[in-house]
Amino acid sequence: MRRLFKSFRLEVIPVPGRVIALIFFIFLFIFPLITQHTYYVRMLTYCSIFAIFAVSWDLLAGYTGQMNFGHALFFGVAAYTSALLFKYLHWLPERTIPLGVLAAVAAGGITCFPALRLRGSYLALLTLAFPIMLMGVAMSLRDYTGGESGIDLLLPIASTRVGEYYICLIVMIVSVLIMWKLTDAGSRYVRTGLIFHAIREDEIAARATGINTIRYKLLAFAVGGLFAGIAGALYAHVRGAVGPSSTLGLTMSFQAVIWVIFGGIVSIYGGVVGVYILYPLVYLATNVQFLLTDIYESLPKSPLRAIVEFLTRLADFPLLILAVIVIVVLLFMPEGIAVWIRDKMEQECPRCKLTNGAWRRECRACGASLR
Repeated sequence: MRRLFKSFRLEVIPVPGRVIALIFFIFLFIFPLITQHTYYVRMLTYCSIFAIFAVSWDLLAGYTGQMNFGHALFFGVAAYTSALLFKYLHWLPERTIPLGVLAAVAAGGITCFPALRLRGSYLALLTLAFPIMLMGVAMSLRDYTGGESGIDLLLPIASTRVGEYYICLIVMIVSVLIMWKLTDAGSRYVRTGLIFHAIREDEIAARATGINTIRYKLLAFAVGGLFAGIAGALYAHVRGAVGPSSTLGLTMSFQAVIWVIFGGIVSIYGGVVGVYILYPLVYLATNVQFLLTDIYESLPKSPLRAIVEFLTRLADFPLLILAVIVIVVLLFMPEGIAVWIRDKMEQECPRCKLTNGAWRRECRACGASLR
């Protein structure tokens, strides 16, 4: 405990970004004590699930350079596997979710084999085709998968919404920490992060140094599929239903890309920040639309009423609003909003590479000048 407290005092308290992350997660844990309104608890439950999904894409595409535009494949495979096992074998989520995750890992390994010789746009197009093909299979086998309607009436993972919220939150935190450790290039114990960076920067040079790039590409696809599968299996039972458009659609794949790029690619925490900022905006758009409708009906004919009417119609297209927000942010913060904020609050010591607050003039460890 003394060592843990010392590490917390020296490695967390002096770094502003880590303090903000700690406060944020404390807020998430106490949120049900503030309000247990089903609407908001459910919204944050989905945020936890999609944070796992977004960070798993960052691990695969951001850290290893394997540009995957069909990441919904792993999400959908796990969701459908879990749903089918529950529907036909009547297994509980405690068994269907791990098996759905294993199916997603297998899908990651199978997907990787044809992708081993492809890079860049060719790899992106190949991966984009996989969820489309699986969607076609789900549509054609409607007697088993329900076709366009999908499979519903799935058993929830907990008896209450708050219970589901805490399960998804804890799984998200553990998953993000594991992925962060796997991609940490400075880790003394796990070397995969350094190797992933080398493959992304120059795969030929990495192979020339003796790195088995095929093995680590397989590992990246398997780990990405593992955590995307965790998100997909949880999503199926939290939502209570799966369908081809909600789990395998192109929108699902590209949302992961948008969340990560908005928050900050190659950062792990960027995907979490992107999800917790952008997803509530889309989720709350329905409430905003109802509010604007009430305001519109209460106003007399005037230019203000026309403006409110325009905003009401605009709220019908939350993804359009989302795209505009992302474009505006990336124009001024090309590395992502989380990375931009971090760079404003923190600076790295040129001598010992330790992170310091932006207000410091000298490094807190070696005393080197930071100005």
